[in-house]
Amino acid sequence: MIAGILAGYSSSAKSWPACFSIFLSGRAVGLPRIAIALTFATWLAPKCRAESPMEWVEQEIPQLTQIYESLHQAPELSFQEEQTAARMAELMRAEGLRVTTQVGGHGVVAVLENGEGKTLLLRADMDGLPVPEDTGLAYASKVKVPNQRGITVGVMHACGHDMHMTNLIGTVRYMVSARDAWQGTLVAIFQPAEERGAGAKAMIADGLLVRFPRPHYALALHVAADSPAGSLGYRAGYAQANVDSVDITVNGRGGHGAYPEATVDPVVIAARLVVDLQTIVSREIAPIQPAVVTVGSIHGGTKHNIIGDTCQLQLTVRSYSPAVRQQLIAAIRRKALAAAASADAPAPTISVSEGTPALYNDPDLVNRLVPALQQALGSECPS
Repeated sequence: MIAGILAGYSSSAKSWPACFSIFLSGRAVGLPRIAIALTFATWLAPKCRAESPMEWVEQEIPQLTQIYESLHQAPELSFQEEQTAARMAELMRAEGLRVTTQVGGHGVVAVLENGEGKTLLLRADMDGLPVPEDTGLAYASKVKVPNQRGITVGVMHACGHDMHMTNLIGTVRYMVSARDAWQGTLVAIFQPAEERGAGAKAMIADGLLVRFPRPHYALALHVAADSPAGSLGYRAGYAQANVDSVDITVNGRGGHGAYPEATVDPVVIAARLVVDLQTIVSREIAPIQPAVVTVGSIHGGTKHNIIGDTCQLQLTVRSYSPAVRQQLIAAIRRKALAAAASADAPAPTISVSEGTPALYNDPDLVNRLVPALQQALGSECPS
């Protein structure tokens, strides 16, 4: 879920900063050394200093561990990151950065100016997920709050945003301590509502690239639970797909299940549509173009012998290229309308939301940073 604040948008305009994101696995508090290596490698070669970044990280691990565990215990859902944002702002101010809060909601922007030079943006996300924690950890989350539907849910940092924040805090602290070794401007952002695909857009709409120093480079990282511990993953070019959520309400005319001829059954229409949707990728998209159309949810009816008026479908749609993305959405609309027309049913309601563009990593920046990562982790580190 690396919806990096700028990386997802960099392919749409040449004036956007060069972006790079990585996926990594390992101990949460052992990861800041990777973030620091990335940060230093982005600027021109830093001056030598007595203490190496790795030595600094080893000394700071106990305190970073405490920060990580406290963040893990206090997750907040998307659009509700008030306390998390307040803590990030407090920690950044304590390091002497110029902090602005409530950027695009609960977004936090912290700026550290250190002489002439390029501007680097580092990004972490803040929101948790509506997932009850069952890890048995001593610092497990016990948070339960109402979600957007008013249903009480458990909340957990199940996607690693607590690790991402800890890494960014550690990196900023090191850069402050090593001011004599670099020059330029560091912009650290803490992004809200990443899980809903809305926080990045909101921060940009609120003037992130106008009100604050515009970055030459943007870096982000994400933990990866599906990779071996101690490994690092990266990719030049497209690394993560376009994502769109599609909601379809199939409309019909309800009635008694014993007299289906007097109804227009939305469940039957929806069932036909589910199967028909699977032919979009297999028959309309070129095999060399990655694409996915998944029906993740279908709900209709209330009782065995009652035919309802509607049936709801929820889809997730994935692609890389903008052209394929548009083709998929158009095909979904066409097939939904056709399914309704074939049953002489009212037209369905179709909405597309929570869309995020594909993540594109700048190839030149990737080539520049990979040697620094290999130096920090060792060339034997899987990647």
